[in-house]
Amino acid sequence: MTSKATPAATALHDGHGRRIDYVRLSLTDRCDMRCRYCMAEEMVFLPRAEVLSLEEVAELARRFVARGVTRIRLTGGEPLARRGAVDVAHEIGGLIGHGLDELTLTTNATRLAEHADGLWDAGIRRINVSLDSLDPARFRYVTRQGDLARVLAGIEAARARGFAIKINMVALKGLNDDEIVPMLRWCGERRFDLSLIETMPLGQIDDDRQDRFYPLTEAKTRIEAEHALVPSAQRTGGPARYWQVPDLSVTLGLISPLTRNFCDSCNRIRVSASGQLFMCLGHEDNVDLRAALRSGDDTALDIAIDRALRLKPARHDFDLATPATARHMSVTGG
Repeated sequence: MTSKATPAATALHDGHGRRIDYVRLSLTDRCDMRCRYCMAEEMVFLPRAEVLSLEEVAELARRFVARGVTRIRLTGGEPLARRGAVDVAHEIGGLIGHGLDELTLTTNATRLAEHADGLWDAGIRRINVSLDSLDPARFRYVTRQGDLARVLAGIEAARARGFAIKINMVALKGLNDDEIVPMLRWCGERRFDLSLIETMPLGQIDDDRQDRFYPLTEAKTRIEAEHALVPSAQRTGGPARYWQVPDLSVTLGLISPLTRNFCDSCNRIRVSASGQLFMCLGHEDNVDLRAALRSGDDTALDIAIDRALRLKPARHDFDLATPATARHMSVTGG
């Protein structure tokens, strides 16, 4: 397959006129943790035969960049659990400066220490790390099997290498809401940024999401009792609303899918490890890119992508009482 422009290769816009320039590419649906808000304890993952090869992932990235995508994030599951993840990062990172502005990664950091140098060499400069507690026992409870010391070692290796790091923390009532301010201060000490996230009703899990839901309006009030928050003009087209925390030198993002819908400026699409293009995190609708990709025909792939964008909904319709999708968050990386 070539990646030269074809007559169909115009910039990506959805049916609501939103410019799509950001793609989240999942390398795997597998993960070495089982976070309670994300997965059931017993999970069934994709058969390996259904997962795109790393060469196909790289080719898909090239095609998206040819269509005007400027930012790509590698996700999972846990992307570094996929053998060859750093190799495909190198392939995609070669597009930086040739249409791609930035390649980033979201990880749970369990394998970050061993891969930090390779990811830096691939051109990645920013990493998001999922971290919901700084208490070892609580962290193991939330993740069911995570080792906090290993995660912190991975974060430290990435910091030492020079990566800009943002911590993603899912706020869970009665479980880690008392750690929100301490986590913010911990980030300030290390010059990390922090995004707080409301739990999202994706996939059937063992816990009751309604019992654990903690609105970020309350988190913001709790933070403002101790630290001034200054509204930030920063916008990424993504779900976060940003504040500066001047005394800690932290940028705080609040991702509030339940208390404040964030879809009006959505600029992203998600591709699963099996090549399904999901137009919205909160909807099941998807278009299969794998067949078009394997046909070797750029035009067929462009047509499939354009069809997906025409079907992209205006917004999600999350309701904590009922999972919005049978698909767990690990399929598309959040």
